[in-house]
Amino acid sequence: MQPNTLLPDVAELVLESIRSDRSTITVLVRAAPAQAACPRCREPSTRIHSHYQRKVADLPWNSIPVRIQLSTRRFFCATLGCGQRIFTERLPNTLAPHARRTKRLSQTLDHFTLALGGRAGARLGRAVGIRTSGDTLLRQLRRRTVPSAGVPRVLGMDDWAWRKGQRYGTILCDLERRKVVDLLPDRSTDSVRKWLLDHSGVAVISRDRANAYAEAAREAAPEAVQVADRWHLLRNLSEALQRVLERKHSLLGQAAQAVAARSLARPEVVAETGPESFLCSPTRIERLRQSRRSRRLARYESVMVLVRQGVSQSEITRTLAIDRRTVRRWSRAGSFPERVRAKRRSALDSFADYLERRYTEGCHNAAQLWRELREQGFRGSDGVVRQWIYRYRPKRSPARATPPTMPDRSKVTGSPRQTVWLLLQQPAEARDYLQELSCRCPEISACGDVAREFARMIRERDARAWPAWLHSAKATLLARFAQSLCRDEAAVLAALQLPWSNGQVEGQVHRLKLIKRQMYGRAKFDLLRLRVVHTT
Repeated sequence: MQPNTLLPDVAELVLESIRSDRSTITVLVRAAPAQAACPRCREPSTRIHSHYQRKVADLPWNSIPVRIQLSTRRFFCATLGCGQRIFTERLPNTLAPHARRTKRLSQTLDHFTLALGGRAGARLGRAVGIRTSGDTLLRQLRRRTVPSAGVPRVLGMDDWAWRKGQRYGTILCDLERRKVVDLLPDRSTDSVRKWLLDHSGVAVISRDRANAYAEAAREAAPEAVQVADRWHLLRNLSEALQRVLERKHSLLGQAAQAVAARSLARPEVVAETGPESFLCSPTRIERLRQSRRSRRLARYESVMVLVRQGVSQSEITRTLAIDRRTVRRWSRAGSFPERVRAKRRSALDSFADYLERRYTEGCHNAAQLWRELREQGFRGSDGVVRQWIYRYRPKRSPARATPPTMPDRSKVTGSPRQTVWLLLQQPAEARDYLQELSCRCPEISACGDVAREFARMIRERDARAWPAWLHSAKATLLARFAQSLCRDEAAVLAALQLPWSNGQVEGQVHRLKLIKRQMYGRAKFDLLRLRVVHTT
């Protein structure tokens, strides 16, 4: 096909005339070849049976729809023994048999559909002068086949969510060519095994630590080197460390409170019940949080009652209609896991001392304080200052001389999730908290040392440190995590020695999610697979 010509193919068509009106351009053409080949026996014939007209759509000119009126012919087949007596001539570079669009128009619409989807592609088509509908684009796309990408030498596989926590699929990528090879509708061992058997020759398989992928690779490609994804290894480490800290939740809170008490420059203001209390009544949000905590506490107590009675986790899940992961986490926690909210940083933090001093001097006017702060470089609105005064002013006794105490602005909250990050990163502002935690529970400090060494080993790909780390990890609370790595030791060592990982696979999963959400309810597997695998 010649893309830069007026006609789809000048070797197959001869231009006779052009007609136009206000809404359409009609191009009259005829077939150029003097003979045609029989579609059954492939023998050429020059005996014309009859003529007929075909009307097909072509690419628009300056957003004006174009219709091609093609004068074509029927031929006799003179080959003895051929069952095809009469046939129509084929124009393979111009249009397909029985088609109502030229090939170049169909390919353009396919590009629209692959890039945007059905309805969005139809809207773009109408904007440039192509009349079509979203359903038509999807039907046309479904007639395409997924191109064969060959057998990749280095294969990356990971799961992607149809619906998070309930249904998953599998994405397969060629890590050398950096492209998606195929999509599978689930993440079962049988589906992955079948695909690997149909595409034998894979030399390296990069995967997460899911048992389904590991088992399928061992059975269908035993000669391939399996590589555990380094990002998933670090994620497994943080999850294992968080499970350890959840069992010490109360101890984490005590350590955070002790550090916060020492960091205050003056004694804490204790909430009073008398008429001169500085504490305001609970806000609607605070009351809502208390109500949610009460309901969550009641469910936790119900779960623990059944756990103490020896009821299985599956039975508790069905009885109380609670997710099984929640039941497992609560049963391991040892005490009710509080949801500690990290205090948000405020634009007034750097002006806190000035506000306290002015409030002590008797300036309680929000507009005046805001104007003074603006002169010092504050860029926030007066509403922020007004909220500060409303929240920390005396409840009933505005004449009281003692100013309200600013809340603790420390970042440390004592939650297990935050403590995992602090143990791995060890920022300077959390040194006191980590020291207090080490004094109260040396086991947590030992887990932190082991976790940091594992993270260093993964980032630097230090395979020589693996035996020593494994020996030290088995003597800490991360022993179960170390044992799980031993079951997949070959893949872990390959991750420390080879450069392959699933980073680009995660990027392809992100692209897949964008396409799936763009298609809304029409994102069935066949359409999704076509759009993800095809490159526009």
